[in-house]
Amino acid sequence: MLRSIVRTIPSCNRRLISTSASVYSHIGKQPLSFGSDVTMTHDQTPILQPRVAADLNSTTLTIKGPLGEHVLPIKPFVNLSFEQEQGDSQLTVSVADAGVKEQRAMWGTTRALIANAITGVTEGFTVPIRLVGVGYRATVEPSKYGDGNMKQLNMKLGFSHPVEMEIPAGITCSTPLPNKIVLQGNDIQKVKEFAFKVRKWRPPEPYNQKGIFVGDETIAKKTSKKK
Repeated sequence: MLRSIVRTIPSCNRRLISTSASVYSHIGKQPLSFGSDVTMTHDQTPILQPRVAADLNSTTLTIKGPLGEHVLPIKPFVNLSFEQEQGDSQLTVSVADAGVKEQRAMWGTTRALIANAITGVTEGFTVPIRLVGVGYRATVEPSKYGDGNMKQLNMKLGFSHPVEMEIPAGITCSTPLPNKIVLQGNDIQKVKEFAFKVRKWRPPEPYNQKGIFVGDETIAKKTSKKK
């Protein structure tokens, strides 16, 4: 009799009466360490005319290093605490009220963005791209449309014409092999955004496993249907 009663309880009700505690990511609590070659300046002045509406009343964090600088908007409820420890500086991120969903979500996000910025201005980011296909080739040449300092990526991808792409400022592109492209830059978002713009010209296809692969990307092989 008891077994039949349990079976009639809807799944949604079973979830509601669960006594297990919710588990949240604690990445935001982890401190960030950085050396003397990195300089951080936190401007507490609220942003009143932001480029994006979500940055209204945010403060500004400027991170400078050997490879450049990043400027990050910091939400007004996010607190940054700087300390010195064994010669290196340490940054701790916290929020005003961790019980608020938006603040809890931005806690870990802010910490991750700052960590990426530190890595970008000190080590940089590298994204390799592989061209897999008969006759697929890539070269880097001076731009036909910009000034002498601009470069463009030329690719032969099986079309009747070569594919030409302007390389954005802040990204370094090289071709150590005819079928391999290496992108480097201090902003991981810009580097990966350009990498996937390149990938759009020939997305990997599963039957012959040809196309443009970003990083260690793989694709499961499919067999064609036989009639």
